Amino acid sequence: MITSVEGLPQGFASFVSAEEKSYISSIQRLGSLPFAVTEHFLSLASPKNDDPIRRQFFPDPREVLPDPFALDDPLGEYQYRVAPGLVHQYPDRALLLAANTCAGYCRHCFRRFWLSTLPPIDDLEPALAYLAGHTEIRELLVSGGDSLTLDNAALEGLFCRLRTARPDLMLRVCTRVPVTEPSRLDSNTITLLANFHPLRVVVHINHPLELSGPARTCLAACVDAGIPVLVQTVLLRGINDAPELLARLFSNCLELGLSPYYLFQLDLAPGTAHFRVPLKKGLEIYRALGGLISRLPAYAVDLPGGGGKLRLHENVIAGEKKAPEGLVYILKDHNGKEWYYPAE
Repeated sequence: MITSVEGLPQGFASFVSAEEKSYISSIQRLGSLPFAVTEHFLSLASPKNDDPIRRQFFPDPREVLPDPFALDDPLGEYQYRVAPGLVHQYPDRALLLAANTCAGYCRHCFRRFWLSTLPPIDDLEPALAYLAGHTEIRELLVSGGDSLTLDNAALEGLFCRLRTARPDLMLRVCTRVPVTEPSRLDSNTITLLANFHPLRVVVHINHPLELSGPARTCLAACVDAGIPVLVQTVLLRGINDAPELLARLFSNCLELGLSPYYLFQLDLAPGTAHFRVPLKKGLEIYRALGGLISRLPAYAVDLPGGGGKLRLHENVIAGEKKAPEGLVYILKDHNGKEWYYPAE
């Protein structure tokens, strides 16, 4: 992992601005999301500051600009925490925060303030007891952090304990590793995952450039091993906010046997406002995307503060209002409750 400007290749480091260097040196003092990137993911980027890969991992001084809409816990997960590391928000599925590290840190991360407080993997007994006692939970999202940053011994131990508690549980492994460090998803790891059927992998991919040769190889190997692979994408300003680019990404995924699953409107995490695509523009992009490819992921937003996922469509905006933070759109969930998302 590269964690400093000094660790960057000279050709990349020479493009780092004085302002960026100053911000990176202050990250620890400010308590901001650390700077860390794998050599592989770095190799996919141009050193220019508008490069779509560089922008996803390289700290941006705009992260410290005030954002009145920002929430430390934008999905409201903390209020649904039922045991250390276990979140139960939806009736039929739960989330296990199994790891507190990632193979590099995305600057649009919505759990940036959770990472340092996640429980160690050994502290699982309360979560296992809860899962055993709540058979309405049919699927468990194994995330973090990134669960594939655990080594295979730890991963197998985790899955064995989950299967002992709930043999029928569908496991959903949420990861960015196939694109940030594809060598981690080697044949041994794929065999391990395949042995814990029913299991599926949900991989976070935002741009066609992330589908490098090694990434394509490991993802195709998962499919060949009978592991369903779903793709989640975050709509990001200046990175993938163009229907033609998204069509290329999803078409490439389909060619590999991957299933585009969700296109997410950006969560309201601190330090991410410069990535936010206005909601109405997002709807325009999604409408145009429908004319370019036939198999679309669902376009959705996690309603800020714990409202859960809402599918986005042309008639989803019920109105707008002036809030203390600024102009917001009114969104209504399936119960008719109003939630607010910034207009810009």
